[in-house]
Amino acid sequence: MLRITELKLPLDHQESALKTAIINRLGIGSEALVSYTIFRQGHDARKRDAISLVYTLDVETKNEHDIMARLQDDPQITLTPDTSYQFVAQAPKELNHRPIVIGTGPCGLFAGLLLAQMGFKPIILERGKEVRERTKDTFGLWRKGIFNPESNVQFGEGGAGTFSDGKLYTQIKDPNHYGRKVLTEFVKAGAPAEILHVSKPHIGTFKLVTMVEQMRATIESLGGQIRFQSRVDSLEIENEKVCGVTLASGETILTNHVVLAVGHSARDTFNMLYEKGVYIEAKPFSVGFRIEHPQSLIDKCRFGNSAGNPLLGAADYKLVHHCKNGRAVYSFCMCPGGTVVAATSEAGHVVTNGMSQYSRNERNANSAIVVGITPEDFPGSPLAGIDFQRKLEAHAYHLGGETYQAPGQLVGDFIANKASTAFGSVQPSYTPGVHLGDLSSALPAYAIEAIREALPAFDKKIKGFAMADAVLTGVETRTSSPIRIKRNEFYQSINTKGLYPAGEGAGYAGGILSAAVDGIKVAEALALAMIAE
Repeated sequence: MLRITELKLPLDHQESALKTAIINRLGIGSEALVSYTIFRQGHDARKRDAISLVYTLDVETKNEHDIMARLQDDPQITLTPDTSYQFVAQAPKELNHRPIVIGTGPCGLFAGLLLAQMGFKPIILERGKEVRERTKDTFGLWRKGIFNPESNVQFGEGGAGTFSDGKLYTQIKDPNHYGRKVLTEFVKAGAPAEILHVSKPHIGTFKLVTMVEQMRATIESLGGQIRFQSRVDSLEIENEKVCGVTLASGETILTNHVVLAVGHSARDTFNMLYEKGVYIEAKPFSVGFRIEHPQSLIDKCRFGNSAGNPLLGAADYKLVHHCKNGRAVYSFCMCPGGTVVAATSEAGHVVTNGMSQYSRNERNANSAIVVGITPEDFPGSPLAGIDFQRKLEAHAYHLGGETYQAPGQLVGDFIANKASTAFGSVQPSYTPGVHLGDLSSALPAYAIEAIREALPAFDKKIKGFAMADAVLTGVETRTSSPIRIKRNEFYQSINTKGLYPAGEGAGYAGGILSAAVDGIKVAEALALAMIAE
């Protein structure tokens, strides 16, 4: 089959126009076109008055060889690649031991799923609860201010991605098409089939819950075991080799292969690993606030008169500004038609994040507006970034009134450096609630200075971004892991054989899709290692 990329048509084109465009693009007669499928559909909104749909198409023709010979110099016409997944190994009938996967976020789930599909019958350990019980606990914080340190936005089946916008796209290089494997498994688990072809697929929390349950059932049907409320308190190491894990209950499980997929908020686990001598290094991350605008404002600025078109959905944005003080400020984890949520994993701390449902039809748009920081900003041990985050989160708890309300400020007041006392036209979505005041002490002075400079600059790109009534809510500190557990070319820790650091927590992913892809890579490496033993 042939693949055509970057085929553009007007937003309001007729269905027949796609077939005509393919015929014209290939320079063939209609009788030579056998069939076509849409591999990817996106849109180009750089010109608001002339928004176009952009297609990648897989086309079957009668004269493929002749067409390729004639169009061999056209970079937008190639042979369709094989994106089907091929397993790298199959477990022997008798296993010396079962591999252990720690964590059931996207990385841990896919590592466990791949190992189960290859016959290795993994044991998957999760410190939190199964996804529906965990959802009840999470809503307990949002609606009643009741916090459970072992069952929340960060900990529990599905990981932090369960309470997010459910974005399923990434900028990682993926020559082996692992991302296609991820999307295919999600569809098998109940995701809408459209995620296989829309350019920026997303799912949303409610759909993710049922998908996670179905993936768990699949793993268990293949001989895998998932154990909840099973926090790993110790990694057992002898002669720089993994030999088992010990749970909070005191139980020790022997194994020579452990996938560490704990997410970016397992601070106690990071401390345990550091004390055990596992090599860890500090890495950059970002801190900032959530900002909320009316979604209608973003739609109008991005789509003009086409705002509201169902083919476009709720508009998103991506912004960056390089400040005079040398800092970079950028938007992160933009959630169209979504809500700002409480995302702490420790008592007496306030952390914000964003999420959307599949419909993306809530009143506000929100994103993080964050400032990049480096280990030079938090000198000390490799875990110093965690202490840096904790100080900001504890101070946010204090600024919010010590009730898990988040501190907030109107954008106009923040830029003018004066405290806010009343909300305007934008009502915040964060629960348990937003306590208005002054955010100038919520972040380091250099970060406050940078964000104050960036907001008017962003307003030049999206008119109304710096509207006086837009709401800032603090603080966003969990943009990525503050540490990296360095690994070698075999995906194992550089100084602890049999330990496979993976996903966001280990510093190798950022988002659902990239974390899931990393889980596949690690599972393959582990399977090959077990076969070789």
